[in-house]
Amino acid sequence: MSEMLHPARLWPGDVLKVGAVGLRTRPMRAFLSALGIAIGIAAMVAVVGISSSSRAELDRTLDTLGTNLLAVTPGTTLTGEEAQLPVESESMVGRIEPVESVSAIGRVADAKVYRTNKIPETQTNGLAAYAARTDLRTTTGATLRSGTWLNEVTGRYPATVLGAAAADRLGIGHAGPDTQVLIGSTWFTVVGVLNPAPLAPEVDTAALVGWPVAESALGFDGHPTSIFTRSREAAVESVRAVLGATANPESPNEVEVSRPSDALAARQAAGEAFAGLLLGLGAVALLVGGVGVANTMVISVLERRAEIGLRRSLGATRGQIRTQFLSESLLLSALGGAGGALLGAAVSGVYAVAQGWPVVLPAWAVGGGVGTTLVIGGLAGLYPAIRASRLSPTEALATP
Repeated sequence: MSEMLHPARLWPGDVLKVGAVGLRTRPMRAFLSALGIAIGIAAMVAVVGISSSSRAELDRTLDTLGTNLLAVTPGTTLTGEEAQLPVESESMVGRIEPVESVSAIGRVADAKVYRTNKIPETQTNGLAAYAARTDLRTTTGATLRSGTWLNEVTGRYPATVLGAAAADRLGIGHAGPDTQVLIGSTWFTVVGVLNPAPLAPEVDTAALVGWPVAESALGFDGHPTSIFTRSREAAVESVRAVLGATANPESPNEVEVSRPSDALAARQAAGEAFAGLLLGLGAVALLVGGVGVANTMVISVLERRAEIGLRRSLGATRGQIRTQFLSESLLLSALGGAGGALLGAAVSGVYAVAQGWPVVLPAWAVGGGVGTTLVIGGLAGLYPAIRASRLSPTEALATP
């Protein structure tokens, strides 16, 4: 007789079944509530995944190009005019003991680049001609898209290698003996086209010619405008400290020394700041989704008062009623969280593949996203569950 007084125990499987009752009877409402959770989680997982893939691509790029490249460029004089590096600055920089390689480019003044001689002189398209050393490509890490690089022979003749942006603006896809561009008043054959050069962006919009032909055919004065050095990794900072004074001993304050890889890192930092903003927006969406779940559960309690009264009359305890509605809220949030995590992972993967990045999705982002939804679901369903458990059987059954 005493055994009949104890309420039946709800096993985990039974909890899931009774928790799913409300979701099955109101599928559209459940879907819309779960959708709010899914949008927030998808946004957060996608932002973390895309940011991680971008960071992995940056690391891969720096591993390939190296972080030991330093660039020396002229600054400004005390009167605000553009300074000039000495003609011998390249050779002086090469005497620094830890420096392993040195190369340079020099802008050819008044030598514009055109596809044909029918284009007005004012329409330069932002392109410029540069004299380039034959070892520039290996020093800066630039790669060829098409054709060949300048050498000791082609550097003496009217031959040019176009940067990636320069080739695109001129409508040149491939190098060839029949492809020519007008530099200044001389026709140059395009012998090569470069891929984008992340560590030497000025090269992208340049038509590069050999140092000798730039002096003989284009009136180049021999002054370098950018000197690139590769140093031993352990000595990069010490080399950086003396580069200015070495390149221009008379006016070291008129020299600027930069580390091109720092620009890539700064761009990554800006991207991470933007990712933080998107994470904040995802958190707001997640909060809104949690409010939607709480609203759904409160309405569910009001609509199912008769069901609650009947269950209480049949022997269900307050704890079992709380468990029923809390499990329904958790199940609703878990479905939204799982769907959002899958959607965010898919968006992150598709975007990374489209950009040519390695696909990186931290496990903590997916696990944390689903775990967060369970916490939100628990908090959202706690009040409705307590409210449902406090209804007495007679009060619930008497409510029309």
